[in-house]
Amino acid sequence: MIDVHYWPTPNGWKVTIMLEECGLDYNIIPVDIGGGAQFTPEFLRISPNNRMPAIVDHEPLGGGAPLSIFESGAILEYLADKTGKFLPTQPAQRYAVLQWVHWQMANLGPMMGNANHFKNYGKNMVDDPKQLEYGTKRFVGEVDRLSGVLDARLSVSQYLADDYSIADMITWPWAFLIGRMLDEKMWETYPNLKRWVDEVGARPAVDKGFRVGRDLGKRELTDAEEKARRELLFNQTNDKVRAAREQAARGAAGSAAKAAG
Repeated sequence: MIDVHYWPTPNGWKVTIMLEECGLDYNIIPVDIGGGAQFTPEFLRISPNNRMPAIVDHEPLGGGAPLSIFESGAILEYLADKTGKFLPTQPAQRYAVLQWVHWQMANLGPMMGNANHFKNYGKNMVDDPKQLEYGTKRFVGEVDRLSGVLDARLSVSQYLADDYSIADMITWPWAFLIGRMLDEKMWETYPNLKRWVDEVGARPAVDKGFRVGRDLGKRELTDAEEKARRELLFNQTNDKVRAAREQAARGAAGSAAKAAG
């Protein structure tokens, strides 16, 4: 069984989609990122960067003690190696997939996250809207550029790395939201990207993985709760999370000592 520490966001969907595609049994453990669950010492022992998703595989590849993994790209690569699915073993084909996995992790996800922050959340966090203009232009422009990169690739290939793979699974949860970030009319400019978004989204496992935990976090927040949530999500500093990290480290050291002695 695989425990999935999860919240229904694009990064969380990557993992549930892969698990559904592989037909693996898993158990969802909600991580309420708006309520601060990502800062608990228990979660930081699994994901020291205080970000979900993370997994704990109780029957890990290679055997041994339960294995925890954080970062969605590493998780998908691990699950592909564990199952022998969606990531070729031959070097040329393998790295054709992995280059797009790393492209998503370094480009599309972060740029869309920043664009969403400046375009949608930032207006609630600054007094002068003009402070947001450059950031919005910079990151929305990058999303537009990256859409062109995807469209060009998908004009010559059905999927990002020829055959359907973890590259498609890791990219789709962000890519299908591009229309909301830019403008729904943008799909006319990127028809190959639109074709791919629709084809991948029509896969039963993708649809099922995307719907996991849909009802989590749907409670309407008060204004005060929403303000606290924004502060929690967007104003993190080392000082604010240090105590939780130190407590997590002490817990991990204690567990290791207990196991050794």
